[in-house]
Amino acid sequence: MLSTSICATAEAYHLVIWVHSWYDGFVPAMRHRKERIYVAKQSIWKKVCRRNGLHPKKEKVINGKAYTYYEARYTVGIDPGTGKQIQKSISGKTQREVTRRLKEITTSIDTGTYLPSCKLTVGEWLNTWISEYTADWKPLTVSNYSKQIKKHLIPRLGAAKLEDLDTHTIQLFYNSLTKSGLAPKTVKNIHGVLHAALEQAISNGYIHKNPTAGCKLPKVVRPEIKPLEPEEIARMLKEAKKDAYDNLFTVAMFTGMRQGELLGLSWDNVNFKTGQITIKQQLQCKDGVYFLETPKSGKCRVLSPAPVVMEALKDEQQQQNANKQIVGAAWENKWNLAFTDALGKNLVRRTVVEHFKAVIERANIPSDVRFHDLRHSFAVTSLYSGDDVKTVQANLGHATAQFTLDVYGHVTQKMRQESAMRMQAFYNHLEV
Repeated sequence: MLSTSICATAEAYHLVIWVHSWYDGFVPAMRHRKERIYVAKQSIWKKVCRRNGLHPKKEKVINGKAYTYYEARYTVGIDPGTGKQIQKSISGKTQREVTRRLKEITTSIDTGTYLPSCKLTVGEWLNTWISEYTADWKPLTVSNYSKQIKKHLIPRLGAAKLEDLDTHTIQLFYNSLTKSGLAPKTVKNIHGVLHAALEQAISNGYIHKNPTAGCKLPKVVRPEIKPLEPEEIARMLKEAKKDAYDNLFTVAMFTGMRQGELLGLSWDNVNFKTGQITIKQQLQCKDGVYFLETPKSGKCRVLSPAPVVMEALKDEQQQQNANKQIVGAAWENKWNLAFTDALGKNLVRRTVVEHFKAVIERANIPSDVRFHDLRHSFAVTSLYSGDDVKTVQANLGHATAQFTLDVYGHVTQKMRQESAMRMQAFYNHLEV
């Protein structure tokens, strides 16, 4: 019994010794092996990094503070001048981030959709765009766009990087404009400026897509059209005979010309023989300086108005000739305009509006009727007189017949209803 116990104790002793021996030998060996494996992994990682353009952890000290980051390099092409590879780099806080971005870039390079990083801010691009890409635009349009850029776009979006601009950011910007009280039409105009600028940025290869495309704009409610009734037109024309601008009001009423087109009408574009008027230009003003430019549509159009229009123009020409004889050398009409003041100078919009307001007041017409409503009155009268939409479109200078229908849809709807009633009356008289 004793010997058995001694043997068991001896075996246990040897086991303890073996365990100690294993721990003293194996564990350090494994620790050493792990260290070697770790070093090997680091070495492999460095080789992979060098092969794929990804560099291990780097440190940079800025103002005494150490910053850790990872960097990757990639090749975008060959410099045609030197024949050397063109390399770019990206960096990030983690290996995963840098690896993900590197994969996206290399994929875009392989598929031909790669765009080099754009360092421009939105403000820098907007200023470049308005100064370099609008040379063939109308001066007034450029001026209006510049005002929108300076007043709204740059203060809110100018500091953002062009390539970082996204739909959500722009949507929040539009929403803030609406909340601030800007009219939906104004917000839409601002959107139009930004959209056009970003479309050019796409063409230049600065961005892939236009982030404004997905934005929701406030609904623009078209202002109610207030054409004059036939009785009101008659009273207006009667009172206009007492005004110095009576011929201008008559021509406006029976041609539908825009105010700028009327004030920019030249005698060179009035053909009394054929009874036609060619609309080639309009009078505009920028910073107090008047100038002539192409019509709003950008295209000229030819009108064949009612004889009353040509009679009004003949009368205006006679009055001009009389004034010219009176003032002599003081006469100024450098553009040979059909409508001028007593000295031959171009008429001012504000003055025309003031005279029109005086006329409609004497004619007992609601004060909210605008000079532009003469154009609407002409269109409505034309439609009721039986002119087709294409003819009205051509006379007004609208880009499409659809636009004419959109503006005067309520008129055409009423005409269809009246047509249906006439057809019903016809049916009622049939002996069926």
